[in-house]
Amino acid sequence: MVERVGALTHLESIRASDLRPHWYAVYTLPRHEKSIADRLIQQDLETYLPLYSSLRQWNRRQAKVELPLFPGYVFVKLVVTERVRVLTHPGVVRLVGFNGNAVAIPDCEIERLRSLLAVWKAEPYPFLTVGKQIRIKSGPFASLEGRIIRRKGKMRLIVSLEFIQRAVLLEMDAAEAQLAS
Repeated sequence: MVERVGALTHLESIRASDLRPHWYAVYTLPRHEKSIADRLIQQDLETYLPLYSSLRQWNRRQAKVELPLFPGYVFVKLVVTERVRVLTHPGVVRLVGFNGNAVAIPDCEIERLRSLLAVWKAEPYPFLTVGKQIRIKSGPFASLEGRIIRRKGKMRLIVSLEFIQRAVLLEMDAAEAQLAS
C-alpha cells in the first residue's frame, strides 16, 4: 500500500508538470509554416515564426518577401496534453522530439532567439558541426556561442539550434567575439 501511494504521488507530479505550457517545435510540410502559424493563432495558441526578408525576382519584377528563418518549423507554446490541437492541422507533420515524445524547448531559448533577431539581421544557413567555436564577449548577447565563418570580408557568426538541426547566420563585428574555451 505504501508503494502504491508513492507511485500515485509520482504520477501526480508528472501530470502537474504536463499542465504547464511549454514551447515546442512543430515540424511542417514545406512552405506551410505561415498558414499553420495563422491557424494556431486563431486557436488562441501562442506561436513564434521567425521571418527574414529576401529579395526575389519573378518575370522582370522584384519583390521583397518574408520567409521563415527555419524552413519547416513553427514554435508553439502549449500544454503537451493538448498536442492534438496542433497535430490535427493539415500540413503539420509532428512535434519535434525523441523516441516519439515531444521535447519542450526552454522559455529562455525562445526569448534569447527573439532578442537576438530584434537586434541582428539573420538569414538561414546550413546546419554546421565543424568550424571554430566562438563566444560573444560583449553587447546584448554576451556569452552566446556559435561557429564563425568569413564571407566577403565580413565576419559572421553561425548560431546552431541543436534541437531542430537548423542554424542562423548573423553578421557581427570581429571585436565582439572571442574563441570559446
